Amino acid sequence: MDGMSDHQPTIFDKILAGEIPSYKVYEDEHVLAFLDIGPLSDGHTLVIPKERKAHLHQLSDEASAAIGRVLPRICRAVMRATGCTDYNVLQNNGAEAHQVVMHVHFHVIPKFGREGLGILWPAKKLADSTARELLDKMRKALDA
Repeated sequence: MDGMSDHQPTIFDKILAGEIPSYKVYEDEHVLAFLDIGPLSDGHTLVIPKERKAHLHQLSDEASAAIGRVLPRICRAVMRATGCTDYNVLQNNGAEAHQVVMHVHFHVIPKFGREGLGILWPAKKLADSTARELLDKMRKALDA
């Protein structure tokens, strides 16, 4: 689909294999969660599927469902451990979208004032013609 069907090994492969130590928060047969060693705030946690895919759209339904089941639990654990009431869940796909490790991963980032994730959000207005064209294309893609 996108030329990335062959997984290129990453640091996460070494973490999954136990070759590099990590601060494991959670693990089951499909998912591993561990503290980010370059955190934006205390409690910054990475949640990864054990399925080795670079981008979210490449994940199997099973791996996606496993992440979906675990992510809210990890968020609750981060909140309880840090006392945060606000947090971001961030997931990047591709280098231009700021993905550095080419293995699907979700960041759970507690927000404490200025500490945590900062976001630039250059919003624009959605034109009706653009919306209709996108809807048509996306609905056809979903049916494919």
